[in-house]
Amino acid sequence: MKSAHILLVEDNDGDVLLTVEALEDRKIINKVSVVRNGKDALDFVFKRGQFTKAETPDLILLDVNLPLKNGHEVLQAIKTDKETAQIPIIMLTTSSAESDVRKAYQQHANCYITKPIEVEDFLAAVTSIEEFWFQLVRLPNNAKK
Repeated sequence: MKSAHILLVEDNDGDVLLTVEALEDRKIINKVSVVRNGKDALDFVFKRGQFTKAETPDLILLDVNLPLKNGHEVLQAIKTDKETAQIPIIMLTTSSAESDVRKAYQQHANCYITKPIEVEDFLAAVTSIEEFWFQLVRLPNNAKK
């Protein structure tokens, strides 16, 4: 099993803590980077500003409701750029609105998960994400820019 780098784009401190804790408990992911708004997410992925030396993530966990740029704007920018389009993006959000789900898939999200309310269910969902994307699925090697 190769190590992996996940970019978590989340503005809720509690969800950041739970997600990072769930991923660290698995001992498979070797790096989780966290940004708290859509602008920083784009700067991270496109290596701008304070993120010029950022490592290209193997997977992005992206919230819909973010400050500065929302998750749909971030998703569209990443998926329409030929250099970053192959990075899998999972929408991990509290929104269960059909319009958000439809829009995410129209913009080529790889999957859409509504965050469970119960802590144990949330941790199980994050563990399932890790198991599926890093143990079952074969991902392309990201060219480290």
